[in-house]
Amino acid sequence: MSAQRGIPGIRGTDHIGFTVPNLEDAHSFLVGILGCEEVYRLGAKRSDGDDWMHTHLGVHPRTVVSEIRFYRLGNGANFEVFLYESADRQRTQPRNSDIGGYHVAFYVDDLDVAVQYLRDNDVEVMGDPTASKQSASGQRWVYFRSPWGLQFELVSFPEGKAYERDAPRLLWHPAYPER
Repeated sequence: MSAQRGIPGIRGTDHIGFTVPNLEDAHSFLVGILGCEEVYRLGAKRSDGDDWMHTHLGVHPRTVVSEIRFYRLGNGANFEVFLYESADRQRTQPRNSDIGGYHVAFYVDDLDVAVQYLRDNDVEVMGDPTASKQSASGQRWVYFRSPWGLQFELVSFPEGKAYERDAPRLLWHPAYPER
């Protein structure tokens, strides 16, 4: 009998959720800059004087979800975007080095063209593209920020990464989802 690994029936990432301070500004960025398509919206969710919000979402019990919007980006990324009315809001955006810090990375075919597009649209690009080393050699990347401070990354490796030459298993690639 072989030991099962992981959650039974798991297929992969369904969506990435994040909270924004202004849904209209986020919508403009997600649709206008990233190229997302809005798919649907959900209305407000609040507790009925119980601890539902704390129990199910891990937030202050009197927090209100004002609205949620769902977006799709190309081949593989859905975003669930929250607007909260928080009873005890944290005011600072976590950095990548903070516990709970994160970023969302997108593959692009031509990194230089994509970076120029961001700069032409007044998006903060964090430095110049960096060439990866070691097993990721062949990849170039750069971070950029949304208007509300969430860090995103662009990556490109049109000739592949060094690890792929000998790897029995490759990381999932949005340009080649069938691999």
